[in-house]
Amino acid sequence: MTHDRIYDTFRRRTRRPVGGIGLGAIVAGVGLGFVAAGLAARRPRSANPVKRSRNKREALRLGRDGAAIMGASVLFDSALEHLRGDFRRDEMYVAPLTGATAMAAALAEPRRRKRGRVLEVTHLSSVGIGIAGMGFHLRNISRRPGGISWNNLFYAAPLGAPGALIMSGLFGMVTHRMAQTEGYEHLHGRELACLTALALVAESGEVALLHFRGAFHDKAMYLPVTLPPLAAAGLMAQAIYPHRHFRRPLTLLLRAVEGLGYVGTGFHALGVARNSAGWRNWRQTTLAGPPMPAPISFAGLGKTGRAALDLLAVGEDQPRQNKERAAI
Repeated sequence: MTHDRIYDTFRRRTRRPVGGIGLGAIVAGVGLGFVAAGLAARRPRSANPVKRSRNKREALRLGRDGAAIMGASVLFDSALEHLRGDFRRDEMYVAPLTGATAMAAALAEPRRRKRGRVLEVTHLSSVGIGIAGMGFHLRNISRRPGGISWNNLFYAAPLGAPGALIMSGLFGMVTHRMAQTEGYEHLHGRELACLTALALVAESGEVALLHFRGAFHDKAMYLPVTLPPLAAAGLMAQAIYPHRHFRRPLTLLLRAVEGLGYVGTGFHALGVARNSAGWRNWRQTTLAGPPMPAPISFAGLGKTGRAALDLLAVGEDQPRQNKERAAI
């Protein structure tokens, strides 16, 4: 059967166009997402009502960048994967659109009153839609022959993928709250460290499943299932019992996790190029090869982990600075 006949048969059965409109919707969605992110990233004309130390500004920058990268990862990854599924359901358009709004909300300067509430609603919507997406993916797996089995976990909708949208919303919410308050840096640092540790474990679990499907044919495929869990253990230890002694090596480890996101994207691009006809046949090879936008989420988690450590340091320095000011 020729490709044209396959497409005609699919179009008659699903009553949906194949490829063209889905690709156009993705391009339009990505464009609108970048425009929204650019508008949101503009600084407001008025000065921020809360004065911040230099370390806290750096922590805020890392937290915002991390949440935005997670949103961008969802935007591109869900657009690509749902295009592979030909957007059979209308709900499949929600994920890339929510990823775009999550990215824009994460990049927006913290606001108060009405605009601040809009940002909070956007972050909470990302969390809710991410949970709903996990429900849809779980139903997709359970309705296949064999139900929840290794084969379906390998080849059906990825169960953990919508989790990136949940974490983007949570990171954005914590960053927004800590930008508006003073004196809660230690608490926010522990919250961010705990959330990042859980996200690293979940992300590594999904990578382990998919790289096991690929038989770990390259030794580099072991890196995303070893380094992030080590960083997660360190961050969880800092969330439970904050201690200064291990923060320097943990910061280096988180930088390595962040670098893993960039290098992993390059490896996946190489994997796409190795498919038949490589990038000249990008319409097919980007769908058949490893998901290019997926590894970049490690870069976002590395940044939020470092933001958590910076916030812990700021919170611990505050009592000493207050004593020095009182002595003067």
